[in-house]
Amino acid sequence: MSFATSLRLTGLVVFLSLASAAPLSAAPSGAGGSDPATSDRPALFVRGFDPGAAGIENGARATAPTRASGPGSANGLASPAVFRGVSVRLGKRLRRRMTGNSWHRGCPVPLSRLRLLKVRHWGFDGQVHRGRLVVHADASRQMLTVMRRLFRLHFAIRRMRLVDAYGSDDHRSMNADNTSAFNCREVAGRPGVWSQHAFGRAIDVNPVENPYVSGSHVSPAKGRRFADRRPRRKGMIAGKGAVVRTFARAGWEWGGNWTGARDYQHFSTTGT
Repeated sequence: MSFATSLRLTGLVVFLSLASAAPLSAAPSGAGGSDPATSDRPALFVRGFDPGAAGIENGARATAPTRASGPGSANGLASPAVFRGVSVRLGKRLRRRMTGNSWHRGCPVPLSRLRLLKVRHWGFDGQVHRGRLVVHADASRQMLTVMRRLFRLHFAIRRMRLVDAYGSDDHRSMNADNTSAFNCREVAGRPGVWSQHAFGRAIDVNPVENPYVSGSHVSPAKGRRFADRRPRRKGMIAGKGAVVRTFARAGWEWGGNWTGARDYQHFSTTGT
């Protein structure tokens, strides 16, 4: 055996030893995809290591799969489980789609002051998915920070589509368990009063698992079994959990802290 061949084999052994010793992705404590109630320590990821290059099945991300499989995973990603997020101005095509839908003349914010966020998030299937939100330009950096932290927490989000996909019908969007932000609409039951969603400064997260509850009224209706906040299940937001703290750090307040009616899905910059 030549010296060069011996050197190459030694290097391969060292590489495989380091690869097998790489840390695994660590999910937060509690039910998978739920809101950790006592810790917001970020999950751990192996970056810059390609399991396939070393011929290692599953590699170092066995507990955090990122490949889509099975029904309902059309947006699943095959790339590494690393957060990606970007804020961009609304393109002409999106402006046309939103006009007369989620935005119309007379709205309190012009289209030029809105931004489209394209982010990665964890789904209920344990896969990484692509999501889209529209928020006010002034809130875009805050929301990207929030989404990055939720990703690190492995917090599960059912789906994240623009409300225009549901004809800007808030009830349809909620029944689909869709997480959304901007929608130029009034506060329910208060004609003439703009919702914070109309300013792009509010977001509703997993509406089914985190419904609006006022007495016996629950919205969406599919969320009735989640009106009782115990036990904590996947996608639910805990009162003293890491999700609420993450939004609070960005200056967003939670509707679950309201007195009387409680809106467990709702976060906004004003708390309303």
